[in-house]
Amino acid sequence: MAIRNLRINEDEVLRKKCREVDNITDRIKITIKDMIETMYDKNGVGLAAPQVGILRRIFIIDAQDGEGIRVFINPQILETKGSQKDIEGCLSLPGRENEVERANYVKIKALDENGEEFVLEGEGLLARAIQHENDHLDGILFIDR
Repeated sequence: MAIRNLRINEDEVLRKKCREVDNITDRIKITIKDMIETMYDKNGVGLAAPQVGILRRIFIIDAQDGEGIRVFINPQILETKGSQKDIEGCLSLPGRENEVERANYVKIKALDENGEEFVLEGEGLLARAIQHENDHLDGILFIDR
């Protein structure tokens, strides 16, 4: 495992739409392990593949809810409800924070690192983190909201 360099500020990779993962190869699994190590090294809650320069639909989250790391490959948000406003930051925009309104509930479908499909429902911080990281896969940053 290795700590990857973060793409920051106006790096053009952060504004690109990511491609789906066709096969979960050993290379993809190594990338996920590196993303986990990088996220923890930078004290983040989540990290999306484009933040480490990889234009694939992958993100990870540790919402510090006792569930540990969650890996999302080719995620699709199925449903959102409610509303919450809170201050957000981003590892790719160091020192910047903004109040952002997001759904308070999210239902998402994705693959895990073993290629198994799952559906997850989350509220609060988990819902916020899912929406934030999913935005990265479409080239959207929290400052756009």
